[in-house]
Amino acid sequence: MGSWRMTVRLCIVAATLLGGTVLLHAMSHGEPVVARESFSSLPYSIGDWSGRQIPMTANPTDDARIVQALSVTDYTSREYTTGLSIPPVDLYIGYYASQRTGDTIHSPKNCLPGAGWEPTHVGDATITLLNGKKIVVNDYVIAQGLNKEQVFYWYQGRGRVIASEYWGKFWMIDDAITKNRTDGALVRVITPILGNDTAQARARLVNFTRQLFPLLGKYIPN
Repeated sequence: MGSWRMTVRLCIVAATLLGGTVLLHAMSHGEPVVARESFSSLPYSIGDWSGRQIPMTANPTDDARIVQALSVTDYTSREYTTGLSIPPVDLYIGYYASQRTGDTIHSPKNCLPGAGWEPTHVGDATITLLNGKKIVVNDYVIAQGLNKEQVFYWYQGRGRVIASEYWGKFWMIDDAITKNRTDGALVRVITPILGNDTAQARARLVNFTRQLFPLLGKYIPN
């Protein structure tokens, strides 16, 4: 009985999202361009962290193909470090000015396995920001051979920070109808796990996220 009810709920959610997507395209009547700054002005010095631009893949020549596939309006891919003995944090942000025409945010849940990384832990984390506000983000541990990495990611835009991709789709459709806006971004931070010490890796991501988040408002409009 429990699995039957779950199946019905999933069908209702899927039907709602599909119907909303169809409605979204049917109502497409131009979307205002929301003022924002380019990620090129995002500071390379964030608190104790110093950054540099890095390619998104091990083979930089693949980046142009990936950017085209992602269809992002603007993006940044960087590595931030605090010292030689501390593993770096990699930051990726992909911003979409509009998601009406099928150019929607690609979920790391699908992209990471495609790159050879398999999730070994899937959950969420609540981060208390410097101003006391709390955000909930996706909290993954991924593995590729003997290498393990800790991942946080979330969907941000139009005044919301959302971990769930399903709620992200729901609010995108709602905002398209009520605000005529579908702009938004994916924010992802990754750091290596050394010696199976996930606590240190998580603490590193929490520290970086708390210092990064106050800067994002200029680049991802509310």
